[in-house]
Amino acid sequence: MLTGTINYNDAAAQLAHFGRRFHDRGWVLGTSGNFSAVIDRSPLQLAITSSGVDKGNLGPEQILQIDDAGRVLNGSGRPSDETLLHLTIIRERAAAAVLHTHSIWSTILSQRAFAHGGIGIEGYEMLKGLAGVRTHEHREWIPILDNSQDMAALARNLEHTLQDNPDIHAVMFRGHGLYTWGSSLAEAGRHIEILEFLLEVHGRTHTATNIGD
Repeated sequence: MLTGTINYNDAAAQLAHFGRRFHDRGWVLGTSGNFSAVIDRSPLQLAITSSGVDKGNLGPEQILQIDDAGRVLNGSGRPSDETLLHLTIIRERAAAAVLHTHSIWSTILSQRAFAHGGIGIEGYEMLKGLAGVRTHEHREWIPILDNSQDMAALARNLEHTLQDNPDIHAVMFRGHGLYTWGSSLAEAGRHIEILEFLLEVHGRTHTATNIGD
């Protein structure tokens, strides 16, 4: 998935736009959710949302520039508490951007389907909006990991999940919502829209007894 990068100012403007847009859709209410984009690969540097900011009013000044250890290089504030998860996805997938939403449906489904290990979704034309998918017959598996406040342990679990599932486009954390990525910010944004749609469809059409099937 390795691609080019964008500069810090452009990344900050685009990430802020995504935050406000996703807030309007009800996917990142309050301070929930976080977003990042790669702005340099050697050495690795990211633009990432500052912790604790209202996504409905997210502005470019609330996007930080950090290095591969999470240290702030530019901007004022503290990086998202989940920075390590972003770095893990970027390293494992060579992604250009990582977006995390905290919608109602991703929260409900990640709780209800946790015992199944994830959610499988197939048979929908919207699946073709995911990178590399060419048919509605595709079955998209979304693993669900248990949540933790121990970010180092959570990142290790995420790393193993990504290595064990090379074809997935997203993961969820129990009670915590959806993470997806892309070869560009635009692709990651499209994945959010596709996956949030599919999760809502799945949630509305399945009962609690078979919600992970």
